[in-house]
Amino acid sequence: MARVKRGTTVKQKHNKILDRAKGYLGRHHSTYRAAREKTEKAGQYAYRDRRQKKRDFRSLWIVRINAAVRGNGLTYSQFMNGLKKAGITLDRKVLAQMAYDADKNFDTLVDTAKRFIAESAK
Repeated sequence: MARVKRGTTVKQKHNKILDRAKGYLGRHHSTYRAAREKTEKAGQYAYRDRRQKKRDFRSLWIVRINAAVRGNGLTYSQFMNGLKKAGITLDRKVLAQMAYDADKNFDTLVDTAKRFIAESAK
């Protein structure tokens, strides 16, 4: 049986890893072993943080909504409860954008939430 020489295959494999490691500091961008370790770890971080990013943005939206609502005399949970009772189904991303832009419609939503909270308390 003929011997298989893998020189070109190995070189392509190494170059693929080294291309991914461009921009890394020290020997991590030029040495195959170090580059492989760094790119594997970078892939793990990227996989984890694609999910973490969704959590981070949701918490940012909640903070922005809470800050805007507290200026009108409500808390975040009271505001969301009032919107739910009013049948308003806007997601937190849209509400946070409205609060961030100091939209007049956001103040209308706060007033609506207050009204429905007061009605349900009776």
